[in-house]
Amino acid sequence: MILPIVAYGDPVLRKVGIDIDKDYPDLDILIENMKETMVNANGVGLAAPQIGKAIRLFIVNATPFSEDDELETEERKFLASFDKVFINAKILKEEGDEWAFNEGCLSIPDINEDVFRQEKITIEYFDENFEKHTDVIDGLAARVVQHEYDHIEGILFTDKISSLKKRLIKKKLENISKGKINPKYRMRFPLLKRK
Repeated sequence: MILPIVAYGDPVLRKVGIDIDKDYPDLDILIENMKETMVNANGVGLAAPQIGKAIRLFIVNATPFSEDDELETEERKFLASFDKVFINAKILKEEGDEWAFNEGCLSIPDINEDVFRQEKITIEYFDENFEKHTDVIDGLAARVVQHEYDHIEGILFTDKISSLKKRLIKKKLENISKGKINPKYRMRFPLLKRK
């Protein structure tokens, strides 16, 4: 089932997600619905807060980036199969030089800004079968994971841009929260005035 994506301005996007256990109600259905919702919106990641649930769950599917000719063959090969579920994730370490990449977010449609993030992370998490993993991830895959991880910490990519850029996009952000946009997928707007 395709779920509506929560728009910028909704308080759920600012909550730090809570850990869940394997008895979380209908977890497998929730994950399946999140995957359908992400694909429908042409996303490469989706976090539970973006569908209105303040829990520590996000999914990543970086396979669309495997088509990017500007990336090294090795990275493209890795991205082609990078499709994971992260439950109760905790980033243990971020390292390497910070690099800029033009990020967007399904909760903040039509806004893209350069965000600086470190190139390599060590992350501990449970998969959908509640098996524990500790992975070292770098490059574009690490960036997608960092972006989604921020969501379960109540952080948005717009928090990581300069105050000048924030001022420049302020009106656009207000319009998103009021539903004064035409997204290509279902959304739920916190400040939409019902007629």
